[in-house]
Amino acid sequence: MAEEIATLAGGCFWCVEAVFDDVIGVGSVESGYIGGKVVNPTYKQVCGGDTGHAEAIRIAFDPEVIGYGDLLDIFFHVHDPSQLNRQGNDVGTQYRSAIFPHSPEQEAEARAAIVRAQPDWPGPIVTTIEPDAPWYPAEDYHQEYFAREGMGNGYCVAVVAPKLAKFRKSYANRLKANAGA
Repeated sequence: MAEEIATLAGGCFWCVEAVFDDVIGVGSVESGYIGGKVVNPTYKQVCGGDTGHAEAIRIAFDPEVIGYGDLLDIFFHVHDPSQLNRQGNDVGTQYRSAIFPHSPEQEAEARAAIVRAQPDWPGPIVTTIEPDAPWYPAEDYHQEYFAREGMGNGYCVAVVAPKLAKFRKSYANRLKANAGA
């Protein structure tokens, strides 16, 4: 079976990219922008909050190894889907929690994942399901940011590393590092 694509926005793309880079069945993760009104937006434009884009990741995955629903379960575990237009101190619509399905089947699975995740959150999940839209890869310096900058960047130390540690503890059986071990 061919690779499928999942497009998810869960706050800063550095955080969610680092998590999904570790997941078995994921071939690649690309940071980028989706859901806005400006063609070929820059990071500076998106951070200004006026383009309508979300910082997001595009995941290429093998559905015979990991299902789309499993990716969504991880997504809801590693960010706070109950925060409207923010993740912690990152505030604005560009940091919204959103799913951009690529098919009616993905949309149905996204709706089911929200229902599954709701009991884990004290407030309502505000994750939106938005139509697929043009995808704009983020600038090269954003790609694999945590892998390159990691513990040398204060934001990564304070925000990305704890999310990654939480994921690795909770999903040890889904880590590429543990595959076949």
